[in-house]
Amino acid sequence: MNPLAPPRTARWIIAVVVGLAFAVPFAATALFTLTPLPGGSGLSFDRWAGIFDPANAAKYRPIWTGLGNSLILAAVTVALVLGLFTPTLVLVALAFPRLRRVFEFVALLPISIPAIVLVVGLTPIYLQIGRTLGTGAWTLAFAYGILVLPFAYRSIQASIDAIDITTLSEAARTLGAGWGSVLLRVIVPNLRQGLLAAALISVAVVLGEFTVASLLNRQTLQTALVVVNKQDGYVAALFTLLALAFAFVLLLIIGRVGRIGAGPGRKTS
Repeated sequence: MNPLAPPRTARWIIAVVVGLAFAVPFAATALFTLTPLPGGSGLSFDRWAGIFDPANAAKYRPIWTGLGNSLILAAVTVALVLGLFTPTLVLVALAFPRLRRVFEFVALLPISIPAIVLVVGLTPIYLQIGRTLGTGAWTLAFAYGILVLPFAYRSIQASIDAIDITTLSEAARTLGAGWGSVLLRVIVPNLRQGLLAAALISVAVVLGEFTVASLLNRQTLQTALVVVNKQDGYVAALFTLLALAFAFVLLLIIGRVGRIGAGPGRKTS
């Protein structure tokens, strides 16, 4: 037993306090959505039933559009993180270890820059992106890739530091593997946990980000919730709960898929 570990009672108290800090706002929002319609009394599920009312389809349309855009953004952002950032980190670790500190500084820099300042710098770039690639919401993935960079870096770099990436790559190259095979069949499986964490964080950031999407005039789930909130605060609260539940389930699915093939008896190094 670790003598420095806090006592069990303290751990339970911390867990209860943290749990209440998360549960109380959710419970309050849920009770708010159960407020009866004018003329009613007590708690009512009429507002939840209104989701399936065709008469409200026009009111809810921005929500569905924003949700679809956010899901596409999440997929593109994860692809950028895993397809571009991961090979770059591996290349720095193998070929340019002296550049690690410089690369770390650049990767962590976005976390210290306010979103409003970041948008000011991105606005001229997005003018050119709009002329060449269009103004679709998916183009926000380039900005979101920058926003998730610090978190993805920590997750992936921790996995790289946990293995002897140089020895693994040299052994695979000695056996005749090309660099593509070394990356995909040797290094990536050993970075599974870090890549999974980076993907989960990227999805969470994309589904919850508002400032950049609003200032760059793109419709996402969060901007749609603000639009609907101006029309009906109850509807916005209702869909906020649904969005949180959806994000939680989506993250569980991603986590489950990422663990397929990595059973408890499988070694990753």
